[in-house]
Amino acid sequence: MSPVGAARQQSLRTHNLALVLRAVVEAPGPLTRARIAGALGLTRSTASDLVDRLIAARLVDELEPELVGRAGRPGMLLAPHRGGVAGLGLEIQVDHLAVRVTALDGSSLGEAREAGDHRASDPAVVARSLGRLAAQVVTQLPAQIELAGACVSVPALLRSGSGIVALAPNLAWSGVDLVALLCEQPGLRALPIELGNDADLSARAEARARAVAGGTAREEQSFLYIAGEVGIGGAIVVDGEPARGQHGWSGEIGHTVIDRSGPRCACGATGCLEQYAGLDVIRRRSGLSLETTVDQLLDRERRSIRVRRSLEWASAAIGVAVATTLNLVDVERVVLGGVYARLFDHLAPGIEREVRSRVLAARWAPVEVVAALAGPDSAATGAGWRVLDGVVADPARWIAGHSHP
Repeated sequence: MSPVGAARQQSLRTHNLALVLRAVVEAPGPLTRARIAGALGLTRSTASDLVDRLIAARLVDELEPELVGRAGRPGMLLAPHRGGVAGLGLEIQVDHLAVRVTALDGSSLGEAREAGDHRASDPAVVARSLGRLAAQVVTQLPAQIELAGACVSVPALLRSGSGIVALAPNLAWSGVDLVALLCEQPGLRALPIELGNDADLSARAEARARAVAGGTAREEQSFLYIAGEVGIGGAIVVDGEPARGQHGWSGEIGHTVIDRSGPRCACGATGCLEQYAGLDVIRRRSGLSLETTVDQLLDRERRSIRVRRSLEWASAAIGVAVATTLNLVDVERVVLGGVYARLFDHLAPGIEREVRSRVLAARWAPVEVVAALAGPDSAATGAGWRVLDGVVADPARWIAGHSHP
């Protein structure tokens, strides 16, 4: 074989190895070699050879045989390996920090959360706190866990590929080289670190959660995601992938204008959705302190008409912003995440009313408003998956750079 032919053959093997690993990782349940071969158009021997390589690299596990009720040797089931490579997801929010280590099978191998007020905070202080929290989790991991890297979720506009926070209004950060600050932390300096927008990463975790739950149909994997916290983020997810836009800045639904004469936002504009439906605003309109937890808010709602009216006010504003977005983006599902998932029963009716009356196509294509499945601290989960995406996209490179027994 000529050098060119050999290179092409190697490139094809590398490509197919990635296809096989992605098939195993993204499947809602275990697969057999035969199913993988059929789905990818590979011969059974080729698929089996690739699977064996992934098993040896501790990227795929072989489980008990599939019992199919017919003659012949039962197929061995394949699933993502839980105890090898993992992604370190870190999350910075206005009122907390979170750390989660995510395995290829989606399970959490270790996590921690720490409350704190990061409004107008010093980035260096936050970086030290996050590094300390990460070290607490990482040092407790089993020895066989190999971290492929770290990704940090930030409620911010980010300069793509630079490690710099361009603007985080609710943190009062601008032009902060966050990656440089994090690389100084003992628990993180040995890892490659990247940044991600919190809503994009939460949406990525949500798409994964819906796929695992069996929602592989195209309409299940395309949705408008809204992450409610002190700030409000959003993402338009198409076929399971957040649409990030030309600069990676799309989805800032929290800065949709509800009333141009409205209150001034931390971003400098007036009348943004965050000033009507952000968690701090809901607290203030309810007559509660900014330290009030969501559990305490829900407890007060049962007894306080002021809290109920605050939530109704917020839901109407969210509904207006959602309707505006849906008139531009053709999706049939809206997913409420972050604290909005906890407040879903109180927010969804008002959102649905606004959508029915304001979305032009709603009478022909009804919009479904649902609560997120990904659970708390989903941005940290999505950050872990962002790291693992690099391994799944090129397992051959990961294998070449790591020794495996």
